[in-house]
Amino acid sequence: MFKRLLTIDKPIEIYFEDRLISAQQGDSVAAALLTTGVVAFRQIERSDEPRGPYCMIGNCFECLVEIDGKPNLQACQHRVQDGMKIRLQRGFTGGGDAS
Repeated sequence: MFKRLLTIDKPIEIYFEDRLISAQQGDSVAAALLTTGVVAFRQIERSDEPRGPYCMIGNCFECLVEIDGKPNLQACQHRVQDGMKIRLQRGFTGGGDAS
């Protein structure tokens, strides 16, 4: 399991599936979610299999989420912003580079 090594000194609030989460300003979305116990970021359309971050550097596209209504965004490549609303990605909705 992932855990934060340092305490949050510049907290901001984000939401994942309507759940309020405290995050550190500057965290990636993936890091913020993983440190609060969220490991499933998306579901494969055909089987509903949960998927989560694998590489954390933007190569694998396993961490796709919907952020503020925009689908197919890589959680490891986006920084948290106060009030950000993140949703589980269900399948690939087209219009992006995900594979």
